Amino acid sequence: VCENAGWRISRINDSDGNPSSSQQTLKGTSRWTTSLENLLEDPEGVKRFREFLKKEFSEENVLFWLACEEFKKTQDKKQMQEKAKEIYMTFLSSKASCQVNVEGQSRLNETILGEPHPLMFQKLQDQIFNLMKYDSYSRFLKSDIFLKHKRAEEQEENSSEAQTIAKRASRIYNT
Repeated sequence: VCENAGWRISRINDSDGNPSSSQQTLKGTSRWTTSLENLLEDPEGVKRFREFLKKEFSEENVLFWLACEEFKKTQDKKQMQEKAKEIYMTFLSSKASCQVNVEGQSRLNETILGEPHPLMFQKLQDQIFNLMKYDSYSRFLKSDIFLKHKRAEEQEENSSEAQTIAKRASRIYNT
């Protein structure tokens, strides 16, 4: 159901275009295990996490979180109104196709859409983030989806290390 929500989610980075993390030397699954934030900064991490959440019937959580991140970057007032309405109708209204389960949802009604501002969904986004962080994220790190990706990544690393060693050896013996 949520696949048809129509979200065009771009990569979540800080303003200079680099992943906002002190863990920049770690790659892939190693970074993902350090924090949910690092997982959500990596497009491949988001893809795998969505795949996992889809199986758990809670993909709407990460989609809502990502939509809120995109919404915060919106500058144009008219675009902001359109996106606010789209977020509300997709995730928050009683008729939402990908409804997220957040406290205080009933108090958030369409009247707020008239005067949108970048942080209007922040409390709800924080609730969803904490739900993912303390619930889904730990299960994701133990899931087959994560473990298979980690094994594939390790095999790729080992194979490229073996090729590097073979190249060095051939240079040594062929000189």
